Amino acid sequence: MDERVARYRFRMKKIAIYSNKGGVGKTAAAVNLAYVASLSGMAVLLCDMDSQAAASYYFRVRPKRKFSDKKFLQGDINDFIRGTDFEGLDLLPAHFSFRHLDLRLDKMEKKKDWSVINTVFQPVEKEYDLVILDCPPNPTLLTEHIVRAADILVTPVIPTTLSILALQQLLKLSLELKVGHNKIKAFFSMVERRKNLHISTIEQYQKYPVFMKTEIPFLAEVEKMGINRQPVGAAARNSVSALAYDRLWREIWQRS
Repeated sequence: MDERVARYRFRMKKIAIYSNKGGVGKTAAAVNLAYVASLSGMAVLLCDMDSQAAASYYFRVRPKRKFSDKKFLQGDINDFIRGTDFEGLDLLPAHFSFRHLDLRLDKMEKKKDWSVINTVFQPVEKEYDLVILDCPPNPTLLTEHIVRAADILVTPVIPTTLSILALQQLLKLSLELKVGHNKIKAFFSMVERRKNLHISTIEQYQKYPVFMKTEIPFLAEVEKMGINRQPVGAAARNSVSALAYDRLWREIWQRS
């Protein structure tokens, strides 16, 4: 383990993968970045916060019946973390009740206590170097808590007008919450270089500091994750998509 990874042992980092637009490759990014980070020697916990449980599905993991949105917000998570088939990578699977997380937050006496998400992971902060949050694509009170709590907020952007608009809305939200733009790291996702719109959008926006240089291509390798039910790097280590996620992780790491 290199020196910089070792320093994370003293303070667990939280990286949220978020977009208020669905279908942009958010869960694929969360799963593959968690996998690549674990290969670097980090102890990684992937937290599936989306009630659709796509990340949990990819790892063939189901939550225990006694788990719930209430237990999650109370920080009662130790007994519900599951191992995966990959060394150094554990999963906190989503529960269907997570669809009510926002309502549960809203009913809390201290719903504007922005330390709630930090409190959730306090019980495991000595066990993991990194928590990656696969977040639901909804601009809600829960989103506000996540934006404040995350050390890094990674957002996938398809090179199209509506996806750029979603990024602009996220940047506006961060200003309203008085969160610096420097914690937001955007990358172009599901890129098809044969499309003129994708090329022109990337050329127009990638010059802005919020964007990273790495692009994730739109390839069947990523779509097949639903069939293989594992990260692309586990199925095809030297594939184009796997190498792209490797580069993306290194760039996030270097800019953190």
